[in-house]
Amino acid sequence: MARILGVDIPRNKVMRIALRSIYGVGPKVAEESLTKAGIEINKNSNDLTEEEANNIRLILEGDYTVEGDLRREIGLNIKRLKDLGCYRGVRHRRGLPVRGQRTSTNARTRKGPAKAIAGKKTK
Repeated sequence: MARILGVDIPRNKVMRIALRSIYGVGPKVAEESLTKAGIEINKNSNDLTEEEANNIRLILEGDYTVEGDLRREIGLNIKRLKDLGCYRGVRHRRGLPVRGQRTSTNARTRKGPAKAIAGKKTK
């Protein structure tokens, strides 16, 4: 099993799919990095050699922001918004939807499970 940027690449998958297990690598970045490394896009991850894995690792580290660096960058951006006290920062702080979605209904992913309100029941 190949290990790239601290992530175990899944076995027995096509490389363009297997690379997507790395945070920040999607379809476009996976295919671009494979072509730059000179590796066939449809090659199986079981057939990957150490040299090819190193080539992919060097390309991803050099050309793209992925894994730990990307997580850190996103976290710092959210922290900056919270510290500024802007609208988006306040929404992050309160755990509410940030991008203008309605909250009277359908915000359960962000708000968490519904909480019962005492005394609401009527006959």
